[in-house]
Amino acid sequence: MAEGVESAENAPLFFNSEYEFGIDAKRRLQIPAKWKNPGLSRFTLLLWPLRTSEPDCLLGLHPDSMKYLTQRLKEAPLRKGDAWRRKIGKSSADVDLDSASRICLPKRLAEAAGLKKRALLVGMLDRFQIWDPERYERVHSSDEEKSNDDQLEQLIEGL
Repeated sequence: MAEGVESAENAPLFFNSEYEFGIDAKRRLQIPAKWKNPGLSRFTLLLWPLRTSEPDCLLGLHPDSMKYLTQRLKEAPLRKGDAWRRKIGKSSADVDLDSASRICLPKRLAEAAGLKKRALLVGMLDRFQIWDPERYERVHSSDEEKSNDDQLEQLIEGL
């Protein structure tokens, strides 16, 4: 999806900024108030990246993004599409916001992503990531080396 995902009220919803929250004994995690929209009460969490046996984090997807992904997978060649759907299916879970705007991290996904006591939620505009803060620092430092800020600035200047 080229622009922000659409909320229940058809206004774009963007996941911006970084937030650090504690994870309680029941694996509940606060979702930032700015990321909530009326009618949005469910996200899909996906181990990320999929191509590794040890994922870095959890990727949070809006229901519209999951709908789009599902449609794209239906268009894939049958055997490849089936393999991809199995991989995503076993590596993901839907989570609902409770009345206090928290989600409960599924045990298997939380353990695989190294999430224990604290979590860093990183907005990525049309999706978000949930990181163990220490793991994020290690990966983020290598991101700085990989990114080409000149290209990013050109992209923004072209708006």
